[in-house]
Amino acid sequence: MPETNRIEYKAQLTKDLDLEKEVVAFLNYHEGGLVYIGIDKNGNTLGVSDPDADMLKIKDRIKNNIAPSAMGLFDVVTEEKDGLPILKIIVASGSEKPYFKKKYGMTEKGCYLRIGTAAEPMPQKMIEELFASRTRNSIGKIKANRQDLSFAQLRIYYEEKHKPLNQQFKKSLELLTPQGDINYAGYLLADENNVSVKVAKYKGSTRADLAESNEYGYGSLIKATKSVLDKIELENRTLTQITTKERLEKRLWNGIALREAIINAFVHNDYTREIAPKFEIFQDRIEITSAGALPDGLSESEFFEGYSVPRNKELMRVFKDLDLVEQLGSGIPRILEAYGKDCFEFSANFLRMVFPSAEPVNSTEQVTEQVTEQVTEQVSVLITAMSDKDYSRTEIMEMVGVKHRPTFLYNYLQPAIELNILELTIPDKPNSSKQKYRLTRKGKQLKEHIK
Repeated sequence: MPETNRIEYKAQLTKDLDLEKEVVAFLNYHEGGLVYIGIDKNGNTLGVSDPDADMLKIKDRIKNNIAPSAMGLFDVVTEEKDGLPILKIIVASGSEKPYFKKKYGMTEKGCYLRIGTAAEPMPQKMIEELFASRTRNSIGKIKANRQDLSFAQLRIYYEEKHKPLNQQFKKSLELLTPQGDINYAGYLLADENNVSVKVAKYKGSTRADLAESNEYGYGSLIKATKSVLDKIELENRTLTQITTKERLEKRLWNGIALREAIINAFVHNDYTREIAPKFEIFQDRIEITSAGALPDGLSESEFFEGYSVPRNKELMRVFKDLDLVEQLGSGIPRILEAYGKDCFEFSANFLRMVFPSAEPVNSTEQVTEQVTEQVTEQVSVLITAMSDKDYSRTEIMEMVGVKHRPTFLYNYLQPAIELNILELTIPDKPNSSKQKYRLTRKGKQLKEHIK
């Protein structure tokens, strides 16, 4: 494949290679692009001798030598071509154009634009016009209305991935405004916030008869995402058909596409409108709705072709750090492969994905065995330790033998509440000093099942 307006080949990564120029040009280009390392200009595969070391060098150069920050807007992956390892740098179109090489600033020596198969200097007039219209109303620039925020939960998630956060993590993860205050991205990822994410289930094919309403949130967006993934996974039951020759199994919805759609709704939702993504299960379909139209400069055809313009690069970066996003721009193609373009509905203010179910969705409560599959070892310990009475948080911590409050909160208490295994005695005042917890009917059934 020859070089194109979206593909650039480089034989090898050297100090003399102006990699930053190519990345800047794609960041400023409305379609983004790909830079391959280990392929020469004629398309011949040369390979790279040390992919891991080169990946670290590439990430370091893009992070430190380009402004505004490109974190969350690029990805570096290893691929194999003609039996040799090569590197692919995936660059999304940025929303804070013009991007430039820090060494030269917003000048024709620092700003580049992809024209044809080359990175060309950007005219000074275009630089000034782009800067004047630069998006400023983003979650990275909006100051959070609360500054007394903690991030114990986020620390736990990073520690689980063996990426412990240091004291400067708010700066390195871009959770601060240019003035040094916690921004709205930080607010969304904090231990406490007012963002509520709803998963509703209806008995029929309309919203007239609500069968079940689950609410996740008021905490880290990562936790809300995981909770929604777990809930939808529980609903996505396996259908079995036994024939004379074989046992056929399929699920209500394609699991890969469904997961990508959920992640996409969280990462690309327009939180500046103070509206969270919404998930609704009907008898014949599931609907996933996120706030915000397509990003400026991205057409529907480009959207379907997989061009990526991350609306919230700060969230994209964190979701990728925690392996919730596998590769930049990979989600939409996976959804299209399973459901096609017809599952997407665009409007001026929302994007909705509609996935038909393989058969009518059962609106009754899931059987105990299905719920048990979602119960972690920690929650099992909690269930078996409790009897038919009300307990304070301290009492439950002593019973399960956990002294670290955040660990208990995020690994034991919250999962049990979200699975409707535990309920609060004072639900209207979750932070009341008199708050206690007890097993629900489902919790008691699970306890017997575990026994």
